[in-house]
Amino acid sequence: MTDTDVRHQPKKKGLTRRQRRRLSRGVQYAVFVAAVIAVAFTADWGRLQNQFAQADIAGQMFPGVITLALKNTVLYTVCGFAVGLGLGLVIALMRLSSVGPYRWLAGIYIEIFRGLPALLVFVFIAVAVPLAFPGTEIPGGTYGKAALGLGLIGAAYMAETFRAGIQAVPAGQMEAARSLGFSPTRAMVSVIIPQAFRIILPPLTNELVMLFKDSSLVLFLGLTVEERSLSKFGRDLASTTANSTPILVAGLCYLLVTVPLGFAVRRMEAGVQKETE
Repeated sequence: MTDTDVRHQPKKKGLTRRQRRRLSRGVQYAVFVAAVIAVAFTADWGRLQNQFAQADIAGQMFPGVITLALKNTVLYTVCGFAVGLGLGLVIALMRLSSVGPYRWLAGIYIEIFRGLPALLVFVFIAVAVPLAFPGTEIPGGTYGKAALGLGLIGAAYMAETFRAGIQAVPAGQMEAARSLGFSPTRAMVSVIIPQAFRIILPPLTNELVMLFKDSSLVLFLGLTVEERSLSKFGRDLASTTANSTPILVAGLCYLLVTVPLGFAVRRMEAGVQKETE
């Protein structure tokens, strides 16, 4: 076969890249629709409604689920976030310190509390601390214990967030502050940390969402009726009524807080991205 014959040989026709993308998207949509139809026709909606959507049982939860359970959950979260914020900043500065033992201690703390399940931390506070220090009470009662548990967990994550934010501030900012006569400590407090806060505000808000969900574990501290969180409130009423509707209502109350916070995180991330472009 000569070169002329090869050039005149018809080219094999195949799908273009755009056509392949359309085909792939169409297959995905078809699979999704098939899954929805399968769930719609195989699920026992009557039993689900009977177990999770009893309006009379849901009505029994109000207004207590808002004025008591949701309020307590928010207080537990805010207290824990405040403890975690302060402790996390200290650990981040230790992590960045030129003193070796500070860096080692901060690294050990971060690895331990990022690796432990949050449930074990609350069990430790509820059981191990009273056994280790008999007669010693954590200030604030249940609120203090909840703040300590959530703070210890959140600080490990916030410390890494703070460290990343501080390192993201241009080195010239520290040099400029030092040239103006600032000490290293004053430059860090007055110049670097405020700029780092602006950078890490979205991930810190995301950590607030995580702590709000982890506050469901406060029930393992042993709560009184007036100290019940959303999870405890829903669980108690579900046991009393032998129905799962209170669990669903409690979950919706969690979403009432976490969904707006998640939306705020996305807006802040978009704003930070625009500023950096």
